[in-house]
Amino acid sequence: MAMPGRMIRGASCAALLIQRFNWMISTLVRNRELLWALSKREVAARFKGSYGGLSWYVIQNLLLLALYSFIFGSLFKSHWARPGHAHGNYTLTLFMGLIIFNIFSECITRAPTLILGNTNYVKKVVFPLEILPAIQLMASVFNAFIATLVLVVMAFFLNASVFWQGLWLPLIVLPLLVMILGFSWFLSAFGTYVRDVNQVVTLLISAVMFLSPLFYQISSLPEKIRPYIDLNPLTIPMEEARGALLFGETPDFGVLAIYSCISIGVAVLGFVFFQKARRGFPDVL
Repeated sequence: MAMPGRMIRGASCAALLIQRFNWMISTLVRNRELLWALSKREVAARFKGSYGGLSWYVIQNLLLLALYSFIFGSLFKSHWARPGHAHGNYTLTLFMGLIIFNIFSECITRAPTLILGNTNYVKKVVFPLEILPAIQLMASVFNAFIATLVLVVMAFFLNASVFWQGLWLPLIVLPLLVMILGFSWFLSAFGTYVRDVNQVVTLLISAVMFLSPLFYQISSLPEKIRPYIDLNPLTIPMEEARGALLFGETPDFGVLAIYSCISIGVAVLGFVFFQKARRGFPDVL
């Protein structure tokens, strides 16, 4: 007799989740023009006042790759082994992981102070505050896109291979972006009320970095530790992105589907929390 009741409650939860998801998507779509305009302004502001502009970011990534290539390629002769493949280029594999990590790190680190740093928007009743995390995310994605182009170009000079399966990268990274948006909504709202969140997040980012397969391979870890590394939100996108672009592997769409469902859940919960918490922003700013 309890079974029908559970089914009804499950259906109600699913319907509520779909309703909140539609609310989230419709809000972003409705404000897409403003989101695009402010995202471009955010990117431009990062290079404002510099003579080199965007070229400095390209040079920075080139120098970083050259440094990694010298240290891990020439000095330590490091390789990144992958089952069924010859040794991969450690420098490029590491750099691909850094691109994924930097998107996450940049957005999550800035999220707790997003509202605090844009109090002028809070006072504007008609301004959609929920797009502030999305603006930050789009700017970070732009940086990641430039870094990926640098990686592909450097692969040619390092006599390394990149594969057409890298065209799957947008699909691989998209669920991570959705999850980041959810975390950013939650942290930006929570950080407005609790100012210590920023310090806690900084510590957590360091933990996420060392507990993700950024500098090491999962296969090199003891079996009993690997499941915990798999729980890291960066593990799947890192492994899938490297496999596609640098090893020519087709993404595991089953894993990505599960990851996408979790990401959507995180995003919806973060969005709803933000919308409820925003009502008190004027009182604490």
